[in-house]
Amino acid sequence: MNLGLQDKVVIVTGGAKGIGEAVAKLIAAEGGVAIIAGRKEADNEKAVDAIRQAGGKAFGIQAELGNVEDCKKVIDLTVKEYGRIDGLINNAGANDGVGLENGSPEKFMASLQNNLSHYYNLAHYALPYLKATKGNIVNIGSKVATTGQGNTSGYAASKGAINALTREWAVELLPYSVRVNTVIPAEVWTPLYETWINSLPNPQEKLQSIVSKIPLEKRMTTSEEIAAMTVFLLSGLSAHTTGQIVYVDGGYTHLDRSIS
Repeated sequence: MNLGLQDKVVIVTGGAKGIGEAVAKLIAAEGGVAIIAGRKEADNEKAVDAIRQAGGKAFGIQAELGNVEDCKKVIDLTVKEYGRIDGLINNAGANDGVGLENGSPEKFMASLQNNLSHYYNLAHYALPYLKATKGNIVNIGSKVATTGQGNTSGYAASKGAINALTREWAVELLPYSVRVNTVIPAEVWTPLYETWINSLPNPQEKLQSIVSKIPLEKRMTTSEEIAAMTVFLLSGLSAHTTGQIVYVDGGYTHLDRSIS
C-alpha cells in the first residue's frame, strides 16, 4: 500500500531497536526518510546501515533525550540535513521500576525526566517545522497508563501524561492541521522486554503466564504490528484522525482475560 510517505522526513526516537526500529524500517520502506535518534551511536548506525542496505533512506543522531539541549540538537540536525520535518514519533523510554515503596522522590523525578520530558521537548522544538509541513506526531504509550502494573510509578505516570498530552496537543494544534495520536502496546517482544522477563525468578513460566492471558491468538504483539498502526496514523490515509488513543494489543487491555 502506498501511504504517501515518499521523501517525508520523520524523526523516530529510540529508533535503533524494538518498536522504534520496526517503525523506522517501515517509514523507509514506504519511501520516507527515517531519522533515528537515540543514546547509543553504534546502535543508531547499525539500524541506519540496515535500512540503507535495504534501499531505504535513514540518518542517525546520537542524543541523550533526557537532556533538553540534546532534544534541540535532534531537531536542528534534522533540519540542517533535510530542511524539513514531516513527522515525529515519540517512542524512546524504559519501564525502570521506580515504585512507591522501592523508589524515592529523586528517582521518581529522574524517571519522569527520562520517560516523559523528551516527548514535550522534541514536540516543542519540532513544532515550527511541523506547522510548515502540516505534519503530525505519533506518541508510543503503554497499557500501564490504563491498567497499572505495580512498582513502576515513574513509568506509569509518564505514560499517563503522554495520553493526556496527546489530547491536549491535538486541541492546541487544530488551527495548524497538525494531528496528534498515540499508539498503546501491551505485551510486545522487544530487547527491553526480554531483559525484563529474564530478570524474574522463573522467566519462562512468567512469560507463558502472560501470553496465556492475551485474548487474540494467545500470542504477543509484534513490533511490526505496532509499527503498522503507527505509520498508518502518520500517513495521509488517516488525515482526519487526531487526539486518538489506539490500542494494538490483541485485546489485552480491555477484553476479559479469562476468555479461553
